[in-house]
Amino acid sequence: MVERVGQGPPARRAETTRGAPPRSRFTTAVRSARLWLQELGGYTIALLTVAVAVVAAVAVTGYFLSRAETGRRPPDTGARSSKDVDACLLTGEDGITAGTTAAQVWQGMRDASLRTHARVSHVPVTGEQSPAGARRSLDGLLRRSCDVVLAAGTPEVQAAERAAPLHRTVAFVLVGVGDGDGDGDGDGDGDGGNGSRGTGSARPAGSGGNSGNVTFARPGAGLRAEIAGAVERQAGTRG
Repeated sequence: MVERVGQGPPARRAETTRGAPPRSRFTTAVRSARLWLQELGGYTIALLTVAVAVVAAVAVTGYFLSRAETGRRPPDTGARSSKDVDACLLTGEDGITAGTTAAQVWQGMRDASLRTHARVSHVPVTGEQSPAGARRSLDGLLRRSCDVVLAAGTPEVQAAERAAPLHRTVAFVLVGVGDGDGDGDGDGDGDGGNGSRGTGSARPAGSGGNSGNVTFARPGAGLRAEIAGAVERQAGTRG
């Protein structure tokens, strides 16, 4: 008789399986990695190690070189000038129409801006074309914290000349015939009367005014360059 050997009841086999200690995922991963490394061999592992070390060295070297380059970069003085210096032009109602004195002044301001990065802007006087009307527009420029105020036109120059002593931190560049005596009537005689406007009040640029912060420029062929130089000097001082 052939004796048949059984494997035991199904219930006992299931109980034996449940009682076996579970294999953790970590242990499985470690064994898989070890087998993979064994298959690669020592030579391949050495090559991989060298490659990783080279990549790390290149990354670290690039980081420190970029930091050193940033530290050696000179300061952008142009950016500081653009941020800190504003030159503002006050004109008559025609603005900077081509062929006008204000247009020449504006061209000179733009020339200076290209070289110094100073910000430039222009505002026409609207409404009453008089020193009083110009003063209202001028007050708006002063509230905008303009560092250099340029005025082109008789009412505008008269208003700016009268405001200059009250704003000594602002540089004024006045183009044309101003009041010359500070009384704002445009006669240049200092008595507030109705005398003729003094043509001698248009002093050369750089001569200064009554308050010490005023520069006068005379209209003419060299006005554009004269204005550019005046704005550049102020930008260099304040930038």
